[in-house]
Amino acid sequence: MNDPATKDTSVPGPLAGVKVLDLSRILAAPSCTQILGDLGADIIKVERPRVGDDIRTWGPPFLQDEHGNDTTESGYYLSTGRNKRSICIDFSQPEGAELLLQLMGECDVFVENYKVGGLAKYGLDYDSVKERYPGMIYCSVTGYGQTGPYAPRPGYDMVAQCLGGLISMIGEEGRPPSKVPIAIDDIMTGMYACIGILAVLRHRDLTGQGQQIDLALLDVQMAWLYNQGVNHFLDGKVPERLGSAHPNLVPYQIYEASDGYVLLGAANDIQFGKFCSFVGRDDLPQRPKFKTNRDRVNNRQLVNGVVAEIIVGQTVNYWVTEMSRINLTCSKVNNVAEAFEDSQVIARKMKIQMKHPLAGEKPVDLIASPLKLSETPVSYRQPPPTLGEHTDQVITEYLGLGKERIAALKSAGIL
Repeated sequence: MNDPATKDTSVPGPLAGVKVLDLSRILAAPSCTQILGDLGADIIKVERPRVGDDIRTWGPPFLQDEHGNDTTESGYYLSTGRNKRSICIDFSQPEGAELLLQLMGECDVFVENYKVGGLAKYGLDYDSVKERYPGMIYCSVTGYGQTGPYAPRPGYDMVAQCLGGLISMIGEEGRPPSKVPIAIDDIMTGMYACIGILAVLRHRDLTGQGQQIDLALLDVQMAWLYNQGVNHFLDGKVPERLGSAHPNLVPYQIYEASDGYVLLGAANDIQFGKFCSFVGRDDLPQRPKFKTNRDRVNNRQLVNGVVAEIIVGQTVNYWVTEMSRINLTCSKVNNVAEAFEDSQVIARKMKIQMKHPLAGEKPVDLIASPLKLSETPVSYRQPPPTLGEHTDQVITEYLGLGKERIAALKSAGIL
């Protein structure tokens, strides 16, 4: 079978020819446009002159130059900036807004994450753009969506995690609620935005009709409650903090081994019986409180206490080796460094290196796309750009403006 990673990355991606004007900042929408860029779309990232995307300064850590000194680019920014070209336009000035509209006319997709109504005063809101470009795909990412009582509010990932119930379920029983240490709702919103854009591109290509994609962080958080949300609908109970435990399966959580932590899971009664037989406890599945998964969930603390006493008697490697041999779910709990050193992660090429103009000859480590496409693989063409790195190039390429006109726009502070 062909290995997609070995294919010629000069082959145009599936979105080659799609042009995206990206007016987004921070993480949710920029994560979406990075996916589109990996798939071959031309992403034009529009930033404020001299300021740029806020996350460029969200450090330390920062990218270091060839002498080991911090540059202006944070790790946060580098995680979302790949396969984009950066231009600077001050669209608060009428001439800057008109330039942006002209660029929009050359693009298929417009992505923004300003507060509801925030772009209307510049004539960049959806209704204004639709009138000028009826085929435009206009993706709006906000905290709460374009409607509802919270619509005017600014929105953030952690707020959505709080309002959407996620944080209430994270942490250990009897302890305060915690959070996911990655802005997971931002990232999930970016993925939904990407799906929406691809769907609307298909519709536009068939009908010529554009439309607005209205995505809200809170909506996305509610959508991916999945089984926990439906569990609540069924039994009326409020999901509680269970640490690493599974709400519907027991045993299925992280246990302490003699030298670290290990995930062990039995997803059904047969698997639980197999585990008990392996550890010499065939008596357990015969007990009323252990017999079925329903019994074990209803007696969670008792069951997990017995399993914990068994697991702590052996090493992590012992459990991973032996449980894998009998086809039970089992894994070492890697830290981030260990995860990138894992043989499977290495085999899947989930860390890439790219040259960056601020880093000299030393390549920059980045996280790869998980998409493995057999005929049109993702490609890594452009490292995260410096602020305004491609302003002259893009303005000339898209709008045909000459050097003198570009220089005049820069003197006026528009570019």
